[in-house]
Amino acid sequence: MVLESSNSVSAAAGRSWRPGVRWIPAALAVTLLALGCGADESRPAAEAAGDAEPPVVVSEPSDATDEAAPSDDAVSAEPVDTPSAETMPAAPEPASSGQEQAPSEQAGPIRSTAREDVLSALHDPFNPEHPEPLIDLSEVRGVVPPDSIPALEDPAFELAAEVEWLADVEPVLALEVNGDARAYPLRIMTWHELVNGTVGGVPVTVSYCPLCNSAVAYDRRVGDRILDFGTSGALLNSSLVMYDRQTESLWSHYTGQAVVGHLVGAELDLIPVQTVSFEAFLASHPDGEVLGLDTGHFRRYGQNPYESYDTNNRPFLFSGPTDDRLDPIARVVALRDGAEGVVIPTEMLAERRVVPFAFAGRELVAVFEPGTASALDSALISEGRDVGATGVFVRSLDGRPLELAPAEGGGFVDGASGAVYDILGRPSDSGAAALEPVEHLDTFWFAAAAFYPDAEIIAE
Repeated sequence: MVLESSNSVSAAAGRSWRPGVRWIPAALAVTLLALGCGADESRPAAEAAGDAEPPVVVSEPSDATDEAAPSDDAVSAEPVDTPSAETMPAAPEPASSGQEQAPSEQAGPIRSTAREDVLSALHDPFNPEHPEPLIDLSEVRGVVPPDSIPALEDPAFELAAEVEWLADVEPVLALEVNGDARAYPLRIMTWHELVNGTVGGVPVTVSYCPLCNSAVAYDRRVGDRILDFGTSGALLNSSLVMYDRQTESLWSHYTGQAVVGHLVGAELDLIPVQTVSFEAFLASHPDGEVLGLDTGHFRRYGQNPYESYDTNNRPFLFSGPTDDRLDPIARVVALRDGAEGVVIPTEMLAERRVVPFAFAGRELVAVFEPGTASALDSALISEGRDVGATGVFVRSLDGRPLELAPAEGGGFVDGASGAVYDILGRPSDSGAAALEPVEHLDTFWFAAAAFYPDAEIIAE
């Protein structure tokens, strides 16, 4: 799909998701379009929009007009890359994230399976022949055409030790599978949101949704299928809605579940991922790799298209009820198990640094360390205010309970053994075992409460 003008944007939207009439502020609408459509790169998208720009309307699936489309000077042409599907053998079984296997010994990229001849929920979500959806379709809000924010496909990585274009405090998504450690800088993820690739011999999709400030990684195998994902251009509870290119079912980024279409009810296995500073990743994984700037797209990597978003306390395009136990944009650490959820306010965790707790039958511990910049604060991500980094781990090692406390000079010391661990759960003694990470979300309260309305708040 090529977005050539405001008319082509409107026409493309007409072929995709269009439920619910919503008025989108012009500046943010053009910002979202700019993420994938190549708006004027010489100035911020909000500035390019101008105060006089009319709002963009996302309307009901009917005879919509082009009257509210953004102007031609706000959107310029750029092809959207959609990979060709190839039928390949099934991937090997995943191993635990702590099992060592040198990246150089990994197999090459694992290709996705072919597009299937099934009804598309991406372009026809209301078709009655679909299985019963898991959500109220009126709650899904279309914003931009599918793939306007282009996912990255098997992108190039660089050795972390050789990266000079990242500031120490810049946030990265840290992922480790079978000893293969990767960092995904938010200066890149903010503009692409999804990366399909292979890590540690496992087909993986890494996702980041700026609007709900959440990062989730998935094993992208479902049965015999190896899926790859694109951005649908729609939001559910102000959270990214993905689609798989094999069946064009719609998936919630937040839960990893197919909610509309052929695969409805299918769930992806989640892989622990943490948002930490580049300095912390490099110290923990000096031989790790970093998603490189050579993405095949021209974006203003390093600039923040959502400037001041995490301080305005107004979630974008969120229509659900708010839970006033916390401010909507309050940062929280969220865990989920089925329909159950628990959150720890990051502000409280930052004060205590270590919070032991129990959830879903397990004894766990959450930790906090300062030194990571917000990706949603200043115009330049490297200048974002310090929001710190979190981790959640099993509160035992080799059958022995852990007694973690903040260590002098950084990290966390186990009072029983004297071992010191970093924010990623790696020990300072290379011969010692790492802590077992637990999948969790660094996210905003409004999103955690929307997806898990009965979530317990750990406040003490």
